[in-house]
Amino acid sequence: MVSNVSILLILTSLFGAPAIPGAPPIPLPQVDAARAAGAEASGPPASQRTGDPDLEARVAELEARVARADESGGFLADRSWMTRFTFGGYGEIHANMAEGPSNDQIDIHRFVLYLGYAFADWLQLHSETEIEHAFVSDDDGEISIEQLHVDILCCDGFNIRAGRMLAPVGLVNQKHEPPSFNGVERPLFANVIVPSTWSLDGVGVFGRLAPEVRYQAYVVGGLDGSKFSATSGIRGGRIKERSSLNEPAFTGRVDIYPFARRAAPGQTLRLGLSGYGGGIDNGDQGVNPNVNGELFIAAADFEYSLGIVDFRGAGAIEKISG
Repeated sequence: MVSNVSILLILTSLFGAPAIPGAPPIPLPQVDAARAAGAEASGPPASQRTGDPDLEARVAELEARVARADESGGFLADRSWMTRFTFGGYGEIHANMAEGPSNDQIDIHRFVLYLGYAFADWLQLHSETEIEHAFVSDDDGEISIEQLHVDILCCDGFNIRAGRMLAPVGLVNQKHEPPSFNGVERPLFANVIVPSTWSLDGVGVFGRLAPEVRYQAYVVGGLDGSKFSATSGIRGGRIKERSSLNEPAFTGRVDIYPFARRAAPGQTLRLGLSGYGGGIDNGDQGVNPNVNGELFIAAADFEYSLGIVDFRGAGAIEKISG
């Protein structure tokens, strides 16, 4: 019997220049709203609106920055290239100990570094690089790029993403940081049924159709069906190097937030539906295994919080034909 103890190292560091000195950065999805606020503010000069000189000065500075942003292409125009970077990351250290004679060990399971860059308000780069088990050799450890994609932000309802991204299927894959699941290791459901971490190369769209509805939809490289097994499911079929486009796949999800438009003190609720479908005759570097078949996944998940109590759940149906 194995007992696991986990030490989690969560390392985050975010660098960014605020739009106004002393104020938090304006979130990029709110740029249009900020510009609208600036437009509404055009009227009497700031000095005529209040009797507070400090507030008047801050309002005047905001109006000037909004005007410069409109003229030069966005709020990031005032920022140097260094302050456009965002850095972050996390790590996990596990202590695995079994009852009786066993291979007790300490495992630096993973160390993940995040790097982002904002070319403009509407053009952003996101990346995540992972090192597993502290050392990489031919038969142990791993270093991989889990995410590397560019987001083109058009509006709330329609944005474009291209590159390597996390499959939007299930509960854990897109939110796989250690505090987001219970236990030391990731649940078996998130390792075998919907493998995590599962990266896909492709292009697609995402956005928010309403305050309570968000969506993602992508066309991506498919899985290698020759690597599926009865014990590890479809996990071995992930292609981590150069994905084949012989039989591409479609994947997507819709998330519903029922409390987005009405007050629910102390409560949050998210309901998710996701899916994946495509051929399985794909191999690394385009060397396809000549496996005839298709894989379909339909999944549902939810997250509900009531005060300090959280409830989470997920389920999925997989079908391999051929």
